[in-house]
Amino acid sequence: MSIETVRSFFAQHAPDINVIETEQSSATVALAAEAHGVEPAQIAKTICLKVGERTVLVVTCGTAKLDNRKCKDVFGAKPRMLGVDQVEAATSHPVGGVCPFGLPTPLPIYCDLSLQAFAEVLPAAGSPNSAVRISPERLAVLTEATWVDVCQ
Repeated sequence: MSIETVRSFFAQHAPDINVIETEQSSATVALAAEAHGVEPAQIAKTICLKVGERTVLVVTCGTAKLDNRKCKDVFGAKPRMLGVDQVEAATSHPVGGVCPFGLPTPLPIYCDLSLQAFAEVLPAAGSPNSAVRISPERLAVLTEATWVDVCQ
């Protein structure tokens, strides 16, 4: 189960961080913001992209939109969104629960600068009704992410 791989990740790398499960779905930015009592921008959405031959994860603030020009400048190619099955195959997480934690194989992870507007963000945690509360800086350190400017 995907949420279990996320729990294992935090048990090993950051035991002070707990996975929060809600009764209601938090599969979209709006639902997650409502479930956790935060603004939609504070939700850290993880987007799985194909860039050339590489699959990458980009974590952005919940209301940010990818900018194709910036992505091409940073990644060297225009990004393509992966299909639902491809996302789950790459991350082991279902859409709505995709996060940069507990991945079956390492993927390049990028955190957009939009996350730095917040002291704390809430990325999903492997299921459509789970999340963690974490600072953007710690998220980047734990996932060995590279900071980029790829959003509008």
